[in-house]
Amino acid sequence: SSVLFSLFPGTDVGVTGGGANKENAAAVIHETAQPLLLTPEPWNLLVTQTPAKEKAKEGETVVLNCHLNSPQHPSLTNLMVKWYKEDEKGQMDLLEKNVTILPNNSRIFMSGDLSQGDVSLIILNVTTSDHGIYFCEVTLPDGKVVTGDGTKLRIRRALGLFGMEESIGTIIGVVAAGIGGVVVLIVVLTPQLRKCILCMRQESHQ
Repeated sequence: SSVLFSLFPGTDVGVTGGGANKENAAAVIHETAQPLLLTPEPWNLLVTQTPAKEKAKEGETVVLNCHLNSPQHPSLTNLMVKWYKEDEKGQMDLLEKNVTILPNNSRIFMSGDLSQGDVSLIILNVTTSDHGIYFCEVTLPDGKVVTGDGTKLRIRRALGLFGMEESIGTIIGVVAAGIGGVVVLIVVLTPQLRKCILCMRQESHQ
């Protein structure tokens, strides 16, 4: 009877139960698939800063390269780019949401095409105060932040004509001071030398 029960009435129960299981399975698949469709795979975004070190002379224009690469998302225009600098004074934000935030400062801005993944930073007329390590930081639509490894910028002082004159003047001053010191030594030592010569003469006479 148990065999018959499972064949006849149990068939309906099995079918309905199977249908319910299929529905549950579909619901589980749907629930797990939904967040995958919403998240934009941020772990595959690469933020590349090259080279790691840059040098510039005072007054020059510097471009600090930063490139983004995300194979899943060819369009990168909805990303938020930030640049900040770190030096002995701490951290200073230069650019947020793709635009310069420094007051009264049009020397620093983003160059390149964001849609092509180029978010390089350009600094016009650099000064010695621009030295430091510059970081390119990108915020994805889901809030995840990816930061580059940083570019260290060193600024050399420009020695123009005025700088040359200043250095020559310093050299002349040092030489003059040196000569003056020698003259003073000679003047101071002369009486001592005379005394010694007189002493030697007296001793020789004796």
